[in-house]
This record gives sequence, C-alpha cells and structure tokens, in this order.
Amino acid sequence: MLNHRIKLRHLNAFLEVAKRRSFARAAESLAITQPGISKAVRELEEIVGAVLFERGVQGVSLTQAGLTLLRHAGPAIRALEEGVGALADVHVGQRWLRVGALSTVESRLLPAAIQRWQLESQGQEVSVRVVTGPSAFLLSRLALGEIDLVVGRMTEAREIRDLAFEHLYYESLRLVVRAGHPLDGIALDDADRLVDFPWAVPPHQTTLRQQVESFCVRHAIAVPTPCLETLSLPLCQRFTLDGDAIWVAPFEAVAEELETGRLVELSLQFERHGGSVGLCTNTAMASSLALDAFCESLRQAAAERPR
Repeated sequence: MLNHRIKLRHLNAFLEVAKRRSFARAAESLAITQPGISKAVRELEEIVGAVLFERGVQGVSLTQAGLTLLRHAGPAIRALEEGVGALADVHVGQRWLRVGALSTVESRLLPAAIQRWQLESQGQEVSVRVVTGPSAFLLSRLALGEIDLVVGRMTEAREIRDLAFEHLYYESLRLVVRAGHPLDGIALDDADRLVDFPWAVPPHQTTLRQQVESFCVRHAIAVPTPCLETLSLPLCQRFTLDGDAIWVAPFEAVAEELETGRLVELSLQFERHGGSVGLCTNTAMASSLALDAFCESLRQAAAERPR
C-alpha cells in the first residue's frame, strides 16, 4: 500500500529534478522556489528512507534508489495524466505510440519499421510520434514514462540500468569522406594524417562519442579543433560532401552514399565489431497491442536490413 504521507507534490518534485538534473531548473519549470522543491525532495527521502539524489558540481544524479523509484513513479504519474487527459480529449480514438530514436536508426531501420507497422495495423487509429536526441536524454524520458520505447545503439549508456534492452544487430561506426578527398584511396597505417582535416563527430555525453574517444586513445591522437559536433545526419552529410571533413558515421547513415560512390570509406578501420543496436522498454509500464506490434516490426525490419 502506498504510504499516505507521500503526496503528489513530492512525486512531481522528484520527477522534475530527475528530468532536469538540477534543483534550480526543476524549480523554474514548476514555478516554485528552489527551497520549496528541495524541501519536497527531502521530505520524500525521509518517507522512503533512502537518498534519491547525489549532489555534484555539475548538478545532481540519481542514486540506485532514485533510479528504482523513477522506474515506477514516472510511468504511474504519466498513466494518471493520460487518464485525466483522455476524459477531455476531443479527438476520441486518436492514440499515439511514442518512439525515441537515436541517430543510428534514423536512416533505414526506423522508417522501414514504421511503414511495415502501419501497413499491418490498418484500421487502428494509432499514430507515431518520434523524438530524437542523445541516449541519456531518451532513456531518461523512457524511465519517466514519457515515451514508450527507445531504438538505437545505447548499450554503453548508464541510464539503461533498470530498463529492458533487446539486441537486434551489431553496427559499426565508419570513417567516411567525399569522393576525391585527399585521403580517398590512401593506405593509412595509423591515424596521424586524420588530424589534418576537420571532423564531424557525435557530441559529448553520447555513447557514440565514447567510441570516438576510445579510438583517439588507441591511436594517441585527439579530436582536431575546430570540429563539428552534432547528431544531425543531414548536417554531417552536407558538411562532408561539400568540404574535406572526415565523418565518424554510423554505417546505416552512410550506406546509400557509399553505394553510389558519393562518399568513400577510409582504409583505417574505426571499430572491429561495432555496437549493439536494439530496442529498450520500461517493464514498469503496461504494454499495449500497438507497442508489441511495433516491436515485432522492428525485429522484422532488422532481420531484412541490407548487410
């Protein structure tokens, strides 16, 4: 039975701090004072008998107890909000499947899965809402119950703890340049010449960037400056095709351009095996026929993807 001392304001304060990773930003979002939100979280910690946040110089992070509470409290509050919202929804019957997508699946896997799912679920009034961003952001929203699943390469993410991950396939990052680039067709024994050109790389605090940093450590180099940091695939593609940039790209994002010859892969291998691409769900959230069907479409699309 839920402790009667726990109020909705306690849970709202906890969820907002968990989402914003800052008491100040959470207080601003809820339009209350910072002492007020700190008091609400402190009261909740006293009630549950556990420390929920670790305070640091760069903000706050969830403890293991906090992660456990987040996995259950987030979906519960979202379910309550959806239930109240459904009573006032003028678009009766309109439902949404909320998907978090990492850049590793935006080009091929996700479009193919959505098309397959929509063809096989004709007559069901369920639309797809896709949210993009770094894995930490998307997995946090999944833990809060704000999205239904996350798809992409995310196995190194800290936030995946307490969530259910299903592997679909392995995909590697590639070093690619435009056709005719000074390094096109050059046999590279080491990475020394790579730092002579600008790079297009994933931002810090992403699982893909961790692989970039590992590559640099192995080859005793650093990401050259200035560089382009972004998760935008169209921006990286244009930046690479129009100049001498080296793009550290997921294979799916460049497969078609490699086939046409507009982009070429450098001879230096970036990853030996690649990372695990899959789908992540929150087991504390009630599943649905639409979600189950979409997950199956993802599995089938993954099985049929070009190798």
